[in-house]
Amino acid sequence: MQESETNTISKISSGIKNSIMVKLIAVAVIALLLLIPASSIESLIYERQLNRDIAIQEVSNKWGGAQILAGPILNIPYREYHKNKDGELRYTVHYAHFLPKSLNIDGKVDPERRKRGIYEIVLYNTKLQFSGTFEKPDFSIWSIDSENVHWGEAYISIGIPDMSGIQKDLTLKWNGKSHVVESGLPEKEVISSGLISRVSFGEGKVNNFEFSVDLNGSGQLSFVPLGKRTLVNLVSPWPDPSFNGEFLPDKREVTIDGFKAEWEVLDLNRNYPQQWLGNTQNIQNAAFGVGLILPVDEYQKNMRSVKYAILVIALSFIIFFLIEILNRKRFHPFQYVMVGLVIVLFYSLLISFTEHMGFNLAYMISSILVIGLIAIYVAAVFKSRKLTILVTILLTVIYFFIFVILQLQDFALLVGSLGLFAALASLMYLSRHINWYELNTRTITESN
Repeated sequence: MQESETNTISKISSGIKNSIMVKLIAVAVIALLLLIPASSIESLIYERQLNRDIAIQEVSNKWGGAQILAGPILNIPYREYHKNKDGELRYTVHYAHFLPKSLNIDGKVDPERRKRGIYEIVLYNTKLQFSGTFEKPDFSIWSIDSENVHWGEAYISIGIPDMSGIQKDLTLKWNGKSHVVESGLPEKEVISSGLISRVSFGEGKVNNFEFSVDLNGSGQLSFVPLGKRTLVNLVSPWPDPSFNGEFLPDKREVTIDGFKAEWEVLDLNRNYPQQWLGNTQNIQNAAFGVGLILPVDEYQKNMRSVKYAILVIALSFIIFFLIEILNRKRFHPFQYVMVGLVIVLFYSLLISFTEHMGFNLAYMISSILVIGLIAIYVAAVFKSRKLTILVTILLTVIYFFIFVILQLQDFALLVGSLGLFAALASLMYLSRHINWYELNTRTITESN
């Protein structure tokens, strides 16, 4: 009786051990569990990217951050009378804001690469020339008497968000006369940070202005279109500009030697008028400009590569599973775990090497190390040169396929889908003659 029970338990144990379905489930569970360390790699990449961003911010704070220039704006205070509860006539001072009839901005952006530890940061210095005209302010459209306007307190404001980037003193030429430019805004209804210059009006209906700005910044240089007709011309030796904001350049030329860009924006293209009272308008939303970006975001490519971890693990495990079936070789679940951990380690090696030598070279070195280690392990387990070469070639194809996808942007989905279709078709072809119902019988018989 005891011998019969022992035989029954032995047969059940042998059946479970040799069951293809149990093996398949075990392999699938291992693959899913390996996603846990893969997600930890994602967190590591995010942390390294955050460290990079902090380093960029620290340098930018000392050099100058992203600059959005808004100006010039003509601001004129006026009195508004009202009676208090006792019937006494009182007045309060408010501001009217006027934008230029024409605004021309010409400038050059000189980039500079800096290193902070292992991180590379792009900074710039820009020299800009502003010129244009203002029409004589008209308060009659608001039924405000000229005698209630404080003409002597009129001033020009120039919005500069990061004042630490200013490199030289500014002088405003107003109707041919030089005016001092100083910091400190009397009010912040339109811009919150910038410079001002007191101006006076002549008898003419048109007032001309001109000033230059020497400014440091990082990342982004933008302009707010304030003129009834705004023209901006920029040149730079930076070969990788990113034009963004509300308006793209009307003309642009980008080469390996740099870029030239020209914008023309009319007052009809934006959502605020040429003059208004108080803080009723938000002009910042119409900003446009150019960003000086690094050609490749290495962390983004690393993050994208980790997204394919489950695909690499699945295809690798399918290869070993089919080798077991077609060549009658045994690959223990523990050995699947070892191979899976090596595959996950690839992404840790990739981010480590990328920070020092760039993504492409890092990918090649990491792939060689991982494929080489798996090949040595397979050679020791299967003791077959033919199978070792086969596994090495297939893993090389997988990693090369993922690398191609990572290099693509617009066609990544198409190429990835076609590649997976080809892989699935190959698996269906190789397994077309396998009788899955007889596999368990055959393996149990072989084990006996």
